[in-house]
Amino acid sequence: MTFDCPLPRHDDEVVLLGHGAGGRLTAELLDRLILPAVAEDTGPLEDAALLPGHPDLVISTDGFVVSPLFFPGGDIGSLAVHGTVNDLAMRGAWPLALSVALIVEEGLPLAELRAVMASLGKAAQDAGVPVVTGDTKVVGRGAADRLFVTTTGVGRRHETLRPSAALARPGDTVLLSGPVGLHGTTVLSTREGLGFETGIASDTRPLHRLVRALAPVGEAVHVLRDPTRGGLAAALNEIARDSRVAVEIEEAAVPVPEAVASACDLLGLDPLVVANEGCLVAFVSPERAEEALAALRSLPEGAGAVRIGEVPAGGAPGRVTLRTLVGARRIVDMPLGEQLPRIC
Repeated sequence: MTFDCPLPRHDDEVVLLGHGAGGRLTAELLDRLILPAVAEDTGPLEDAALLPGHPDLVISTDGFVVSPLFFPGGDIGSLAVHGTVNDLAMRGAWPLALSVALIVEEGLPLAELRAVMASLGKAAQDAGVPVVTGDTKVVGRGAADRLFVTTTGVGRRHETLRPSAALARPGDTVLLSGPVGLHGTTVLSTREGLGFETGIASDTRPLHRLVRALAPVGEAVHVLRDPTRGGLAAALNEIARDSRVAVEIEEAAVPVPEAVASACDLLGLDPLVVANEGCLVAFVSPERAEEALAALRSLPEGAGAVRIGEVPAGGAPGRVTLRTLVGARRIVDMPLGEQLPRIC
């Protein structure tokens, strides 16, 4: 099953926060309100769900409310395509088709809508996935913030890949396909006029070809996850929780671009919780880790792939720890709230 919802719980009532919240609060909302209403047997919450009766097919849906609509490296149109293609890819699937639904606020300049749709169409064409259906609604001024995009994707799983957030095992090597923090800091800087975007751009891009490169590694690829909302910290905590394992990563091994580090230092942010849209985390059997790393590095989108940690035997299930630059260990918690709202 797949669900993506940024609303928190407060005691027994849902609090609708304008900027949303994430992490543990999202999990509580899903567990207490949404899932009991729609699902009999949920299992781990994956990036995409298997279609009942068709185990080779997966489906994912996501809503995009990023503000601003345009930012260095991308826009809401390309982001919507990349986000859904990547969610399918994290279940080992190749995208077959997309649907696109638009909620347009009255007064949005047609030139902006045209630019978004041109970008969305180009992103879909570049990814090799057709947009086969959709819907458009126009709402009154103030009923939406300019433009919201919802995409749904259907994909077919590669025969050799069956990753799941619940399949990490003791001894696994943790791989990261590229640097972290670029998307979130770029969007925040553009929205707030902070000026950091002169040195950084969003990493938004499709990752399905990168996943296909891992197909020869086969069942040794246990988990794939793209660290979007909540960043690397949220992704690793979700995997540790669903797989009931511990995860340990090395601070020195996590690639953080200098511009991202500077922005996070100034704003008091942890790069580990900043959203990404163009990298993935892979948990791989240790004996095949070098092969997987070489496969990732064989493509431009994985050229910066590195080993960042492992699943230690005998660790506390569900706990993520970071070995710092000075050799100490600290716990990496699930983010309590979304520090960078409206970034996807």
